[in-house]
This record gives sequence, C-alpha cells and structure tokens, in this order.
Amino acid sequence: MGKASFILSFTHAFVFMVPLILARTIQDEGSTLGANSTRRELHGGCEAFNKIDKCWRCKADWAENRQALADCALGFAKGTTGGKGGEIYEVTDPSDDDAVNPKPGTLRCGVTQDRPLWIIFKKDMVIKLKHELVITSDKTIDGRGACVQIANGAGLTVMKVKNVIIHGIHIHHIKETPGGIIKDSEKHSGPRAKSDGDGICIFGSCKVWVDHCTFDHGADGLVDVTMGGTDVTISNSIFNDHDKVMLLGVGNELEKNMKVTVAYNKFGSGCVQRLPRCRCGLTQVVNNDYNKWQMYAIGGTDKPTILSQGNRFVAPDNKQYKQVTRRAEATEAEWKTWNWKSEHDILLNGAFFIPSGGDVPTTPEMIPVETKIPVEKLTQCAGPLKCSPGKPC
Repeated sequence: MGKASFILSFTHAFVFMVPLILARTIQDEGSTLGANSTRRELHGGCEAFNKIDKCWRCKADWAENRQALADCALGFAKGTTGGKGGEIYEVTDPSDDDAVNPKPGTLRCGVTQDRPLWIIFKKDMVIKLKHELVITSDKTIDGRGACVQIANGAGLTVMKVKNVIIHGIHIHHIKETPGGIIKDSEKHSGPRAKSDGDGICIFGSCKVWVDHCTFDHGADGLVDVTMGGTDVTISNSIFNDHDKVMLLGVGNELEKNMKVTVAYNKFGSGCVQRLPRCRCGLTQVVNNDYNKWQMYAIGGTDKPTILSQGNRFVAPDNKQYKQVTRRAEATEAEWKTWNWKSEHDILLNGAFFIPSGGDVPTTPEMIPVETKIPVEKLTQCAGPLKCSPGKPC
C-alpha cells in the first residue's frame, strides 16, 4: 500500500469511528449524570451543615417520623424530648376565644393537656392569642409542614414545667395583654396578672428547646429565661427588628446555676441589644451570625459566665457601638473578675470583644465549636423551614 493510500484509508477509518466514540462518551456521561441525578433525588437537594440540622433535616420521611426530632436537641437542652411518646394532636382551629374552656382543635386546648402531646398544624394559620398561652410539661409545638404565626396578641409562657420543644413558628408583634382567669393545666384555671409581651417567657422551667423559629416586633423580650430557668437551648432561629431581644436571668438567687446555649442563630440589623444579656449562670454563645446590632451584642450583669465561640460579629457603622460586649451596673474592678471568653470569633467592620476573668470550663453538654464551615452556611437555614411530606426540609 502506498503512503497516500494509507493516509486516505486511515482518515476514512477515523471519520467512521468518531461518531461511535462520541456516542459512547455521551452514553457514559449520561450514565454518570443519571447516577448523580439519582443521588440528588435521594437527598432531595438538601444540605445540612450544623450539628442539629444534620440529625434530621435531610430525611424525606420526617412527616411520618416527626417525633424523631426530639433526638436532635443539643447544648444544655440535650435530652429534651417534648411530647415524644405521646399522641399526635392536630391544631385545626386558629381561634382563641376562651382562655378557660378552649375549644378542641385549638392550640390552647392542646398545650394545657396533662399528658405528653406532639402538637402539629393542619394548615397555615395566624393565631392571635387573647391571653398568654400557658404550656404544660411534655409538649412539642411542631410547625413543620405549615406556615404558623403567633401574632398581634399574647405570647407563650413556659412556667415551672419541664420538657418543652417549640419548633418552626413565627412569633411576632406580641403585645401586652390583660390578665384574668386562664387555663394552665387540664383540670385547672387560675388568675394571672397582665402579661408583659414576651414572645416566649421561660420562667422557672428546665429542659426547653426553641429551634427554627423567627422572632420580631415584641412589646418586651423576644425570648426570656428567668427565675431559675435552666437547661435551655435556643437554636437555628432568626431575630429581627427588636430592642431588648433576649434576657437570661433577672438576678434571682435561683439563677446562679442557670445554663443556656445560644447556637446557630441569625441576629439581624434591626436588633438593638441583649443578644443575649446574661445576669447569672453559664451561657455558651456558639456559631451565631450577628449583623450590625445598634447598641451591643452580648451583655451582662451580676457576674455571669459567658463563652463566645465561633461567632461572626459584624459591627454597626456607628463608631460608638463597635464593642461586642457590655457590662452593666458594675465597676471595672468588679467586671474584670467575670469569666467572659472569646474563642475563634470573627470580628468584622471594627468589632471588638473585651474578655475578662479566667478560662471558662467546658462541659459535656456544650456544642463543639465549628471552625471549618463558615458561620453563614451554619446559619443559612435559620428560621421556620418550608417542609413538604415526602421531601427533606
């Protein structure tokens, strides 16, 4: 075969084989894409980054296994089971017409039962509470699968009880409401004073977990833990447009052993102060995202112990309020003995944290600080989630 003939024959063969090679390549890539597509479908495109969300969020069967959420509490509220093991109670009626004899199907009727209940919602609803909603022990209020708002009326009271989970609720525009005779358990109603307008008041209670809620525009605090309240975790929530956001303790003797975890929350630019303000006990503030508070972020009185870890603090533009921390009602000689420590915090736009005292001892209940994943990712799904049965949240 001559040289020219060989080149011509090779060219013909190559031209013939190109479509086959391309077809095989496309087929192989299609198989790979198909496999990846299947994997994406299996995960539903869900990405969970923080340790609480990884426990449950990417499971498509959440609606059939709602009570598995109770296994996911971390921080000082770890072990809180809420209404796990109890019946499912469905809220079908958003009204709140009678604080003494609430109608079956209302939220008030469910939270005042004297047995464990896992409370869910049949549909989207806005609940305007005429009086504070007093929640009994062993309850979960689970807003997943519906858009549930507690708004334009009274807030929630968790008073001298234990084992309560509040998840997936938007609580906003809470007002002072009059006192009166209010149902506080299945078989008892009693007189209550005027409510101050807290979004959630945790008073003398233990094992309380607030997760994936949104709070804004309250008359008083958005979430307060007082009078011996302890073993509380506030996580994955959004706080916006409010002055005195979160108070932990009022200086009562009962609060010296108070323990609260504040984790994976987003504090918006409309927040003025108390993110949180701690008066006693031990508070772990871990992997939260702070965006331009208006006065200060973390404050304290009465010698609290505060461990700030892995938070992102973006200071306001106002030069007067760049400091993350504020000690109140104490001389410098006094507050220098308070144990306030910052570890792995990110300080931006001129923010600065003034530590004091000695080391803060860690405890097994504390959430390990995440330093490899940006805070923006850890908190990107804060607030109530859009959850549909059969799909990850």
